[in-house]
Amino acid sequence: MLMFLLRRLATMVLTALCLTLIVFYLTNLPPNLEKLAKSEAGSRITDAEVASWLEKNGHARPLLVRYGEWLGVVPGWTREEGGVTTGRCIARGADPAAAPGYCGVLQGEWGFSSVFKDDVSSIIATRLGLTGLLMFWVMVVMVPVSLIVGVLAGMREGSKLDRSLSTFSIATTATPEYVSGVILIAVFATSMGWKVFKGTATSAMDDITFDNFFLPVLTIALYGTGYIARMTRASMTEVMTAQYIRTARLKGVSFRNVVIKHALRNALIAPFTVIMLQFPWLLNGVVIVETLFNYKGFGWTLVAAAGNNDIQLLLGCSVVAVFVVLVTQLISDIGYVFLNPRIRIS
Repeated sequence: MLMFLLRRLATMVLTALCLTLIVFYLTNLPPNLEKLAKSEAGSRITDAEVASWLEKNGHARPLLVRYGEWLGVVPGWTREEGGVTTGRCIARGADPAAAPGYCGVLQGEWGFSSVFKDDVSSIIATRLGLTGLLMFWVMVVMVPVSLIVGVLAGMREGSKLDRSLSTFSIATTATPEYVSGVILIAVFATSMGWKVFKGTATSAMDDITFDNFFLPVLTIALYGTGYIARMTRASMTEVMTAQYIRTARLKGVSFRNVVIKHALRNALIAPFTVIMLQFPWLLNGVVIVETLFNYKGFGWTLVAAAGNNDIQLLLGCSVVAVFVVLVTQLISDIGYVFLNPRIRIS
């Protein structure tokens, strides 16, 4: 197990470096840097002034050097002009001699947002906390419902209950969040239907209540429920036709005990992996729902950063997204090993 973890950690580090380098390259393309210069120095500056601004702010250096500076493994750039020393790690008005040599992601310096005018780490921490609350309540609703639906459908393949629940699962999976969200708002949050809930989740950023948070949670949970339920149903159906289940039934074991004591654990192995993979989807896939309900979480921030060419904030969001994907995948692999004793680590 130790060697397995070490190999996976090494793979995770290499994957994270490759993915962040790709994102860094895409966000630092010349057109994006030109937009950044014009947004900071003025939209009417000439090409020569753009080049001068990029040179003064360290954006004209080689790509790999700038990536190393951002990551925190290469010393930050410095520039002296008119007796004044500026640099990546030198704060405005600070003593250059007291400035650190390295100031990247590894040192906790994630940069400064050109749109929100705040530290990237502070923005991401706040927005990630809001999305974390949304993810938590989605999982609370989605996981139990989807497992129950999948198990009930898979216990008796081909029955009326199976067909009804399978139809429900397919319908929820086939309906995008922006469609189900609009329908739920029209039915439950407007004067055209039953005005039971609020059609916006902006107030939930300060105080979560049932009426301002239920619709966005339900919108996301509906889509994920169908997918997990279908996987659970397929796994349960396969287990119920296994030889050891038939043997238990022939020995007189009740159907209830067969399901609970023998079939359920094996049937939950595949859904466990699917459930773990929902976390990256929830982190990055809530963009539509957060925008629809005006809930300014991580997904909303990612869209705002991309729409306003906020390079530092985009890079910070990419780090978080890559980290969540890799960690949840590692947890999924470890959990799969413990749930399935047939898996051996060589």
